[in-house]
Amino acid sequence: MEENAKSEKKNIAKLGFHYYPDTLHYSERDLAKWLIELDELGAAWLVIQSPPDRAIPENFIRGLIRANIEPVIQILLPLPNPPEANDLKPVLEAYSHWGVRYIQLFDRPNLSTSWSSSAWFQEDLVERFLDRYLPLAEAVQEAGMHPVFPPLEPGGNYWDSAFLRSAIESILRRKQTALLEVLVISAYAYTFSKPLDWGSGGAESWPAVRPYFTPEGSEDQRGFRIADWYASICRTVLGRDLEIFLYGMGLQFNPADEQGESFSPEVFASFAREIAVSLTAENDAKEIQIGESIMPVNPAVKGASFWLLAADSESEVYKYSWYPEEGNPLPVVGAIKAWAAENGKPVLASPHSIEGGTRQLNHYLLLPTYEWGVADWHLDVIRPFVKKYQPTIGFSLEEASLAQQVTVIGNTQVFSESDLDLLRHSGCRVERISGDGTSIATQLAER
Repeated sequence: MEENAKSEKKNIAKLGFHYYPDTLHYSERDLAKWLIELDELGAAWLVIQSPPDRAIPENFIRGLIRANIEPVIQILLPLPNPPEANDLKPVLEAYSHWGVRYIQLFDRPNLSTSWSSSAWFQEDLVERFLDRYLPLAEAVQEAGMHPVFPPLEPGGNYWDSAFLRSAIESILRRKQTALLEVLVISAYAYTFSKPLDWGSGGAESWPAVRPYFTPEGSEDQRGFRIADWYASICRTVLGRDLEIFLYGMGLQFNPADEQGESFSPEVFASFAREIAVSLTAENDAKEIQIGESIMPVNPAVKGASFWLLAADSESEVYKYSWYPEEGNPLPVVGAIKAWAAENGKPVLASPHSIEGGTRQLNHYLLLPTYEWGVADWHLDVIRPFVKKYQPTIGFSLEEASLAQQVTVIGNTQVFSESDLDLLRHSGCRVERISGDGTSIATQLAER
């Protein structure tokens, strides 16, 4: 019963988290630890950072995907001199092969601090950024993934809504229509200490707002409802929506501004739960009552990530960690776990693992492979077991994750405990059988 319960994990379709703000925490131990927490939080997305010259370990990426957590990979390239597209292609092709679908390149190109002083003061900033961005975005597209247009600083040194509109108009003018078909945009959903409904409705609701000018009595894009404003731009320029990722949820300001949180941990837990309500609401709902009416997020929002799951204690953003290195998690963790348990939608771990509401495979016999191939003695000792139970026989952890029951042949040097944990978190009942040929044969015969 316990194992079966794990297969129906709670998953809030748009809810995600920012992982460590570095590229260091991608071991099998890290994966096994955080999959448990992410599962209980109902996470559907995880924003993770990658260096440009090497990929995050394959096991970490595949482990997330097997657990039905979609990775959004950020490659925070420098401006004004990013690498060439050919230099990124090996990393991009690896990610695509492992099942990644979303790659973000650059961050906050509308801030002067993202550029050198000389580059910032040159004319046509948006065009010069696109000259750098588009070849790399095309490389992402050619690798079979969605390029994510980098999030802009709300307001910013170059007003973010003006920057985004100019960028989309330029991409259209450059006849990059194929790219626009797969492009996803992103936004920092800071609250700026405003109510969660600040700026709701976007430009259509606040027509007097202009770049750098918000008249008294009007509301602008600098708030949690920033997606309404970005969606308005897309509809105006393209006549349709582009999907949107929200970053930095729960923050009042850019953490680099060191404004700090004014919320107590208990108040923040309640505040975050209200955000979760808006993410899980049906888009045609008029309102949801939780103390006060909370409107659903814009329907263009694909995923939305809270800042910040964890950080090293010496990190400048450690104070935002939901899971401090010492002591208990913040109250917000319990609040979101409770919300996920109450309101998350039950799903199975792999998006390809359900047909008609059941798993595709009943029983999978997972065998090891070696550099020189498959061991003949493994094939010999499993023969009576196969005749008796008729399991699917294979060598793939990913394929095994589609089964209700997995019998694993091999010790921890072949299949680590982290590998088995990934199967368990995918909802599989897992049994390991190891030893020499005689021992394995005996154990199988006893089944």
